[in-house]
Amino acid sequence: MKLDFSKPLYALAPLAGFTDLPFRSVVKKFGVDLTVSEMISSNALAHDSKKTHKMLEKSALETPYSIQIAGSDLDVIKRAVEIINAKEGVDIIDLNCGCPAPKVVNNLQGSSLLTDLVQMGKVIETIKKYSNKEQTSVKIRLGFNEKKHREIAKVCQDSGADFIAVHGRTRAGRYKAAVDYDAIAEIKSNVSIPVIANGDIDSPAKAKWVLEHTKADGIMIGRAAVGNPWIFHQIKTGQENVEGMLIKEIVLEHFDQMMAHYGKYGAIMFRKHLHTYSKAGYQGASVFRDLVNRIDDPLEMRLVVEEFFSQDLFRKQTSK
Repeated sequence: MKLDFSKPLYALAPLAGFTDLPFRSVVKKFGVDLTVSEMISSNALAHDSKKTHKMLEKSALETPYSIQIAGSDLDVIKRAVEIINAKEGVDIIDLNCGCPAPKVVNNLQGSSLLTDLVQMGKVIETIKKYSNKEQTSVKIRLGFNEKKHREIAKVCQDSGADFIAVHGRTRAGRYKAAVDYDAIAEIKSNVSIPVIANGDIDSPAKAKWVLEHTKADGIMIGRAAVGNPWIFHQIKTGQENVEGMLIKEIVLEHFDQMMAHYGKYGAIMFRKHLHTYSKAGYQGASVFRDLVNRIDDPLEMRLVVEEFFSQDLFRKQTSK
């Protein structure tokens, strides 16, 4: 299924440890157009890591669906692509050229590919050549230490990328530096392929402003969707308030999805999500967080969660 860029496209950014299948399936119900797997090591995939293969799985709701890989060794990339080719229901293979994590960067993967644009181009060409999927995309930052965004975007386009997602910071800027939306606008005016803007988009008002300012073809949201998966529905409808009953329903569904996907350990993994969900303005949130940190039993945790989120709450999402 080819992406439709005739109107703004809304995508969920891949976030290691958060955007797994259970979370993506919850977000998908709130109108996100594109979901992307967590970043997958092409090396781990090529070496048949069972855990990595499980990360390729998708929910039946996820169409279109993109798998993001990281790597720079062309033979390994080719092997990873061939493994993904055998998976049905995958529409896009995305190359990560944005991850700032040292363990990724030290292996000429993620954002360190921005220091070797010749190799980056070869990796994109390799994916494009061997993939049997509809589209090839690239997630980039503006540069490694300094901005070279126009040059990077041009290499992506010339190497065969069908579209790019741009995080408006350099690698040096990690997640703290101010996002340079002007640079995203410059990329948009310098390439002919669709551009998706990413970075600090955390409200309907901000989403609208970023689309207008950058003229991008869509936006990608990551951290602002954690604990707030209904943000895409709010952006599309302009609706700011989320009722407490709906929040409770979503949190319990997310919990059930975690159990179905991970088994009993899913309850322990869900703690981090409860920490963010409980920040919606509930009374006794810090006591609740402390409590769930000590609960291992899924049945006990579900009861505690159900009781906590039964509080009468009408959440007000403030525009920023």
